Amino acid sequence: MSTTFSTRLIEAVARYRAEVASPREHLSLLRWQIAQGDALDRRDTFPGHVTTSAYVLSPDHARILLIDHVVIGRWLQPGGHWEDAATFAESAAREALEETGVQGLALHPWHKGGDLPFVIDSHDVPGKSARNEPAHVHHDLQYLFLADPASALVAQIEEVHAAAWKPLQDLADIAPLALGRIQSLTVPG
Repeated sequence: MSTTFSTRLIEAVARYRAEVASPREHLSLLRWQIAQGDALDRRDTFPGHVTTSAYVLSPDHARILLIDHVVIGRWLQPGGHWEDAATFAESAAREALEETGVQGLALHPWHKGGDLPFVIDSHDVPGKSARNEPAHVHHDLQYLFLADPASALVAQIEEVHAAAWKPLQDLADIAPLALGRIQSLTVPG
């Protein structure tokens, strides 16, 4: 794990736990892997590694941009494996742009311009036998963005079947923690 990446990840996780996380969010595996010095910026690090994703909201918070993921076979927020970026938020924004073509992304005011994750979600993902990759964990640092739902979308067909603006409530089955946090926000204005 590169020193810069490691330092930024340690800081992001510590701030998240102190300022955002509920008492039940321990992030035990992520914290253990950090303490072990695992190269969490590499997708071939197991049992888990870092990913970033974006909750892209309409300005009125009524709609959310989702992708129909090719491999997973369900609607999710745009995201992917960590690739070098100045911040985790920038990595998440790049994934949203790559997978959906969404233009005019702006980091949500909730972040106050900083790199504090809105949610950190460590979740199991299936392996890929073609890559000789076992089932593993994605430690997903998730960020909030705003964008105009009237702008055209272009799905990255290698990874997604479609990209579409959906009612915010569609997050209920996908990301209930994020949905609850989004619903508690006031609409920027």
